[in-house]
Amino acid sequence: MSQQYTPPKVWTWDAENGGQFASINRPVSGATHDKVLPKGKHPLQLYSLATPNGVKVNIMLEELLAAGHSAAEYDAWLISIKDGDQFGSGFVAVNPNSKIPALLDTTNGVRVFESGSILLYLAEKFGAFLPKDTAKRTEVLNWLFWQMGSAPFVGGGFGHFYAYAPEKFEYPINRYAMETKRQLDVLDKQLAQHEFVAGDEYSIADMAIWPWYGGIALNRAYNAAEFLDTQSYKHLMRWAKQIDERPAVKRGYIVNRNFGDGPQLPERHSSEDFAQFNL
Repeated sequence: MSQQYTPPKVWTWDAENGGQFASINRPVSGATHDKVLPKGKHPLQLYSLATPNGVKVNIMLEELLAAGHSAAEYDAWLISIKDGDQFGSGFVAVNPNSKIPALLDTTNGVRVFESGSILLYLAEKFGAFLPKDTAKRTEVLNWLFWQMGSAPFVGGGFGHFYAYAPEKFEYPINRYAMETKRQLDVLDKQLAQHEFVAGDEYSIADMAIWPWYGGIALNRAYNAAEFLDTQSYKHLMRWAKQIDERPAVKRGYIVNRNFGDGPQLPERHSSEDFAQFNL
């Protein structure tokens, strides 16, 4: 049996707390060094990494371009979180929370951070992937905010303790596996009734949810599909595979990717960048 932990009266930071990504975690905000962000020629400048939160925005931008919104052209710049790029002064100016993704709209000087906010901003800017009908719009936003509130239990909870923590402990893995499976069940039941998450229309809700829950279902996150028995969620699996086949999703998935198996496009500055991958 593991030794019982007694919390101190006042918590203090132990920089050597172990675990993957421990070196970039700290209890204070703000820049650690001066670094100017690069800027390209396109209206939208994206600073990101192909984590699930980053992939959401990549997909949205590629879907917008595929739908004919040429003003959604963008430059995608790699932010290496392992190297602490998110703590550079330029990035902190765009996102004071030092998390990817962050977007700068050069047409009006607006900064946008938090992936859900970026999706909503782009949907409203281009009038796409968000229904105008009040009831349908609200249902999309219901699921968008569901993802924003639910995924931290999956990533910071299940993913951390199952895949990244320096030691495996039964209690947190069981706790967060239970919650993750509950969420997978929520989606499976919703998708039993609808083609897409928020109804019969493909929307920003799908773009937000697929990189997290589709990634888990397709065994692209935490190598946990067997452990979580994702094949048993038949409607979720149908949807995950359906979204995965969209050409814009295939392109968005590899943007700002510099890790893992398969194609990688660390920076994206033109649709021609995908030609090498036949995408």
